[in-house]
Amino acid sequence: MTAACTLIGVLDDGAAGLGDEALQHLREAKHVIGGSRLLTLLADEIIQAQHYDLTGQLSQVPAWINAALANNEPVAILASGDPLCHGIGGYLAGKLERAKLRILPHLSCIQLAFAELGLPWQSATIASVHSKDAGEWRRGATSEHGLYALMQQCRRYDLLAVLTSPDNNPPRIARMLQSEGLAEAFEIAVAQALKQPGQAVTGFLPVSTVATGAYAEPNVVILKRKALQTAPVLFGVNDDCFQQRKPEKGLITKREVRAVSLARMQLTRRSVVWDIGAGSGSVGLEAARLCVDGHVYAIEKNADDLVNVEQNHAAWGISNYSFFHGKAPQHLDAWPDPDAVFIGGSGGELTELIGICLGRLRQGGWLVMNFVTLENLSTTVDTLKRLGACWDVCQIQASRSSPILDMNRLQAENPVWIVSATSSGVAQPDMSQP
Repeated sequence: MTAACTLIGVLDDGAAGLGDEALQHLREAKHVIGGSRLLTLLADEIIQAQHYDLTGQLSQVPAWINAALANNEPVAILASGDPLCHGIGGYLAGKLERAKLRILPHLSCIQLAFAELGLPWQSATIASVHSKDAGEWRRGATSEHGLYALMQQCRRYDLLAVLTSPDNNPPRIARMLQSEGLAEAFEIAVAQALKQPGQAVTGFLPVSTVATGAYAEPNVVILKRKALQTAPVLFGVNDDCFQQRKPEKGLITKREVRAVSLARMQLTRRSVVWDIGAGSGSVGLEAARLCVDGHVYAIEKNADDLVNVEQNHAAWGISNYSFFHGKAPQHLDAWPDPDAVFIGGSGGELTELIGICLGRLRQGGWLVMNFVTLENLSTTVDTLKRLGACWDVCQIQASRSSPILDMNRLQAENPVWIVSATSSGVAQPDMSQP
């Protein structure tokens, strides 16, 4: 008989919670692989087998398995709960021949947590923060932070189940919600030490209570909005929705120009966007709302705009947006390559910025620029020609109705040139991909 590799889901009640089939495979195995906690938990059942602690050695596991099976020696792998729910199962399924791997899942700790709360969970979004410790959440953090994906999910969903870690624990998650202004929107339940003698499941608590609490490991966090979210406007937001500097007219990319500029940027839900000369933040923030799985990096040199950008960022409830105070090209070298770039102000570095942006654009990316002066338009066209870019120019001149006595007239806005450019020879976008 050919030896088998069996992936066994285990809960914290150890062997008592395993069925006969799982116990038989475990006891017959010549090699048992698992994390140190599970190996200790099931030590009485694996006396005859060789032990392998996979902690910090996940990449070695396929080789261990293949070596054992080559000698026709059965292998058992221990995993928490359901190994295919943010567990090792997905990793091994992609590394081993399907016929070599049998999976015996257990109940997931998420199922157990919802059962203890008596709460239906078919609409829940599952998240994991088992990443390395990235420290406390900070507003404007990027995808390198261990809580980034969870923060984006909190913006989009009303019920979440979160697999925690000792570092990214319930209090840290609660403090993240506080820093993003969501403390009053959510309530939190913590399911601790499930299937252990010290099992404890809180009811739904205020975020402020969890932020300063202490909870037994391991635990699962359930986040629930107090009220369902309303759907925000995604495109064509009214200018008055933004805080802005207002001398004679608001210093903002007007809605009509903003709409065309965003359309020319060819955004997808995953786009990485640069907003150079952010002003009030209108273009970058609207782009962030459209690119829900992407990220916007914005920079503005004018100190008078900083408060407006911060206020708009907070009011819009967006976490995939990072703002920097400085004069481009400062900071750009630390940003990831963009799928789209918007230049609303250059601070006199226009030629250099065009070269940098075109050189950094990903395949199929677009650079979109707004100008109101002939000089900047001329400089831009000359630079694009010299660089061999594909480019075009359109002029937008909108007029808005304005009351006069008991009637209305059209009042013209300033005409704006919108210059769109990409590297030569770029293929057309794939319309089948969102």
